[in-house]
Amino acid sequence: MTAFTYQNGTLCADAVPLPEIAAAVGTPTYVYSATRLRANVQRLMQALPSVAICFAVKANGNQAVLTLLGKCGAGADIVSGGELARALAAGIPATRIVFSGVGKTDDELDAALRAGIHQINAESAEELSQINRRAAALGVVAAVALRVNPDVAADTHHKISTGKKGDKFGIDHEQLASVAALAKTLPHVKVCGLAVHIGSQLFDIEAYRKAYRVTISYYNELRALGLPLERLDLGGGMGVPYDGSAVFDVAAFAQMLKDTVMPLGCALTIEPGRYVVADAGVLLSRVTLIKQGVSSRFVIVDAAMNDLIRPALYESYHHIRPVQAPAADAPITAQDVVGPICESSDCFAQQRQLPPLHTGDLLVFDTAGAYGAVMSSTYNVRPLVAEVLVDGTRWSVIRPRIDAATQIGWDKVPDWV
Repeated sequence: MTAFTYQNGTLCADAVPLPEIAAAVGTPTYVYSATRLRANVQRLMQALPSVAICFAVKANGNQAVLTLLGKCGAGADIVSGGELARALAAGIPATRIVFSGVGKTDDELDAALRAGIHQINAESAEELSQINRRAAALGVVAAVALRVNPDVAADTHHKISTGKKGDKFGIDHEQLASVAALAKTLPHVKVCGLAVHIGSQLFDIEAYRKAYRVTISYYNELRALGLPLERLDLGGGMGVPYDGSAVFDVAAFAQMLKDTVMPLGCALTIEPGRYVVADAGVLLSRVTLIKQGVSSRFVIVDAAMNDLIRPALYESYHHIRPVQAPAADAPITAQDVVGPICESSDCFAQQRQLPPLHTGDLLVFDTAGAYGAVMSSTYNVRPLVAEVLVDGTRWSVIRPRIDAATQIGWDKVPDWV
């Protein structure tokens, strides 16, 4: 099932023609399908009925998206105090919130402890002591899971691999015994589980299996050392088919969990982000100019790397489609799709095989619902990209475009300048 299909020759989000949104809101604009968001999270819940689903807010933090997913029963995996505030404001109960990340500040920990979240994932002995100090100051006991580093390679981009020895994430096996001994001396910390996450954009079920088997051995080892473990946070990282070449096998993942971690009888959590939101969103853009070079034809669009940074940051692929369906016999030629920013890295595709495109045409970058708007910026004082949510025939702006005048108003010039 896809939420973005051609209907009578025009690309639509659910039942809403994208030109209607472009005419009302302008471009570039992120467009999300509520139908697809619900379907994605419900697919996971149906395949894994005994596993808590905590959506990774870093993938898409829009309040409308979080509210919708929360009403579907999802919790939240957060990595900052700001994400905690967003999750709570969206109505997600604190008891369904997990706090991950290597650099939590005292203020962030205080906010999480005051809210009474489900657990804090500690990444080091030093952080465990920090959590104990903040919990003591507030007169509470913090529920903590130790994030372990299983030293398992993930078949993914090196910038989003997180489970190998030497990565900044997690506690190495050689340190576990000393961390367990420390935990027993901290009266305001209850280590109740382990957490693991080996990377993002994963398809290899065997990599998960290997990481979970290592984690299970750590779990049993730490229980033998006297820690009252009763939870496993299994991370996320489920891949999505940006180029249509692979689909994450949820059924195989579910079976793998039944074969590996479920026999422990502990509470389980997973933290999908990209899998839930990526294919539920597109970036809608307009061609501003066609530049014919000696060796390349450049399609210059009004979206840029500040709106969608993934191609510049990760060399990532996004399928590109014209909003008006091309004729069946339209010639396909190699074209470079680029943005207007004064950076050579502001390039979405090189020598991409595309039908004819002309100035004024609308096009979309597919599978852009994850790590798109949430990583956008106002570089070059460009308007901050707008966001729209569609549900069937209804649609609404869920983040307005932030123009230059508003951005200038954010700055304060001292009297003495």
